[in-house]
Amino acid sequence: MGIIKLKNIRTFSYHGCLVEESKIGSDYAVDLEIKTDMRKSMETDELHDTVDYVQLNRIVKEEMAIRSKLLEHVAHRIVQRIFREIPSVSTIILGVSKLNPPIGGDVESVTVQLEEYRS
Repeated sequence: MGIIKLKNIRTFSYHGCLVEESKIGSDYAVDLEIKTDMRKSMETDELHDTVDYVQLNRIVKEEMAIRSKLLEHVAHRIVQRIFREIPSVSTIILGVSKLNPPIGGDVESVTVQLEEYRS
């Protein structure tokens, strides 16, 4: 088993429960970690024998572009899509962070983290 991590995928998205958030948007950061069997790719040195992190990044960016009220919702969509499109992924740890959230205080970010296993 091996791990592939994508750290701090930055997006500008329109998530949030407030009407203003749907209009002005906000900065987000996504951290993604997946577990997969890397034995074959370690031997063959071929991209088609592993999980392509370009595809992982594309999935995150496309799902972050679809508005959700809750970070939990967009995170769940990302997890479900990775499991659907990449059968070799066995575990996903995903953190979706809203930077400078509008919560009436000096807070760097709010993060929702999910850890999901293929069933």
